[in-house]
Amino acid sequence: MRTTRTAAALLVAALTLAAAGCSGSGGKDSEPKPSGSGSGKGVSTPRLKIAMVTHSGEGDTFWDIVQSGAKQAAAKDNVQFLYSANKDGGQQAQLIQAAIDQKVDGIVVTLAKPQAVKDVVKKAVQAGIPVISINSGAEFSHEVGALGHIGQDESVAGEAVGEQLNTEGKKKAVCVIHEQGNVSLEARCAGVKKTFKGTVSNLSVDGTNTPAVTSSITAKLQAEKDTDAVVTLGAPVADAAVKAKGDAGSTAEVVTFDLNAKVVASMKSGAIGIAVDQQPYLQGYLAIDELWLYKTNLNVIGGGKPVLTGPAILTKKDVPALEKYTAAGTR
Repeated sequence: MRTTRTAAALLVAALTLAAAGCSGSGGKDSEPKPSGSGSGKGVSTPRLKIAMVTHSGEGDTFWDIVQSGAKQAAAKDNVQFLYSANKDGGQQAQLIQAAIDQKVDGIVVTLAKPQAVKDVVKKAVQAGIPVISINSGAEFSHEVGALGHIGQDESVAGEAVGEQLNTEGKKKAVCVIHEQGNVSLEARCAGVKKTFKGTVSNLSVDGTNTPAVTSSITAKLQAEKDTDAVVTLGAPVADAAVKAKGDAGSTAEVVTFDLNAKVVASMKSGAIGIAVDQQPYLQGYLAIDELWLYKTNLNVIGGGKPVLTGPAILTKKDVPALEKYTAAGTR
């Protein structure tokens, strides 16, 4: 498994171990103790209520994995976990306001459309509710008053893809943006363009309409037969790209951001060549754990700096090690 930022990956691993050690039972009397049930699966700290509000979620395997991590940490930390999502920036802002109105103890939020949600996030912070941003909009996290950001550097991730395509001798790529106005998706494509020595064009599609996505990519490949790489920015779109490649009779390699069981199966068969993993399970887990640590011990993971969970460039050789985890819904 290769990573473009080995040092960052090591840092994330160390922080994960540290978070797990701090949030479980400890050997010192001053540390939070497991609950009296004797199960060892929880802590004796007061019950907390934490809301996660994201810009996407319904029917998206990526966000299912994020939630799996968050729920695991919540069960361990004696946290009531509340989840909601809406791709519309204004609607997401309303969901954040609803969390404020419920007087939650912490909020986890994505900043994919920062202009739409920044004011209400600041309102949460002003109300004394600690906020952690995850996944998208890292560059806006400090501005809105979040304790920190957990995710990958989207520009660096895109640059890693461009470099990988260079290594493979690719000459012409299309980058498929499946959600308009999402700053993280735009940063990924910009990163690919920055390092790729060939040409890159962006193709905007409606990620909520899979047949239309397939048709758009098919048409692009038929019109530009010299395209030798299709870069998708999410696992569900990758599946549509694989079908489009077949429909167009193209030999282009499909490259995708993010993992799920279907992507790993497609990597195994050779239908997808490269996947960029940002460890969504870890994003959900660390976000809940950090808010618990902050509320119970005023800890801030990473000292307020972004905590990187990726990128890691994965290929067919990584499949055997990944299959059992994607099948379990944790990678």
